Amino acid sequence: MAARRSRALWPLSGRGCSWALLSLRPPWGWTRPMSTEKPGADTHFGFETVSEEEKGDKVYQVFESVAKKYDVMNDSMSLGIHRIWKDLLLRKMHPFSGTKLLDVAGGTGDIAFRFLNYIKAQNQRQQQRELKSHQNLSWEEIAKWYQNSRSPLGESHVVVCDINKEMLNVGKKKAQTLGHKRGLAWVVGDAEELPFDDDKFDVYTIAFGIRNVTHIDRALQEAYRVLKPGGRFLCLEFSQVSNPIISRLYDLYSFQVIPVMGEVIAGDWKSYQYLVESIRRFPPQEEFKEMIEDAGFQKVTYESLTSGIVAIHSGFKL
Repeated sequence: MAARRSRALWPLSGRGCSWALLSLRPPWGWTRPMSTEKPGADTHFGFETVSEEEKGDKVYQVFESVAKKYDVMNDSMSLGIHRIWKDLLLRKMHPFSGTKLLDVAGGTGDIAFRFLNYIKAQNQRQQQRELKSHQNLSWEEIAKWYQNSRSPLGESHVVVCDINKEMLNVGKKKAQTLGHKRGLAWVVGDAEELPFDDDKFDVYTIAFGIRNVTHIDRALQEAYRVLKPGGRFLCLEFSQVSNPIISRLYDLYSFQVIPVMGEVIAGDWKSYQYLVESIRRFPPQEEFKEMIEDAGFQKVTYESLTSGIVAIHSGFKL
């Protein structure tokens, strides 16, 4: 398990939005735990074998390259279905008012914005129920009640953590366009070495990001460390298709169409070829479930969506 970090470097309050990109480092004197892996060990970058050091640089370059066209390509590649998958992730999370969420590898803000909208809608419904329960209020009392009502987000807050600054810049611009000004912070950080205290967050999410880390086991251990007791881990990731006919069609589409779309829309064949290959290297549902359990999580379950093209994995820190 990773070593403990120093105290938090900023308050997690719902009062404002931190627009600065915070590049946080471990405290003075902290060193990465000794790895059981051999120095200079090889790993995979898609179907290519590279050193672990090379993979980190190559993955960074991929997402730096695709950042500006990331949302357009997601819509094009999935025919918009990725939006439904992300909505289902939020429904499964079902966050309560006051939830502190850490969204890792979430630079463009898709999960964060859904979380903020979900909390706002939930709090608004609660406020309306409270107001309707007071049937004898005068117009003046109703007006004062609205003026004095609590923030739409309450104490809820989301921290978006991504290793890639370009992805975070895209997310920040989207937040401004969508009008998200509160309850949101952006942090530059590595999923394998998160710059946060132990027992800090109620929920940890990572959507379409964990397959890109070099050491998935370390990322899972870090997720466990930063969650509060009772906290929840949720991962939305591409997975293994169960139906052989759909699997063949999916492979044909992935390898023959997606890289071409990447070249036409984003001017980048190689990055999308890697993204397709990285999906095939990610462990299937049952194997990934065991990895989550090995990290210490309990009550681990998964739900396959769209014939297993993606899956939502869930676990609790108990």
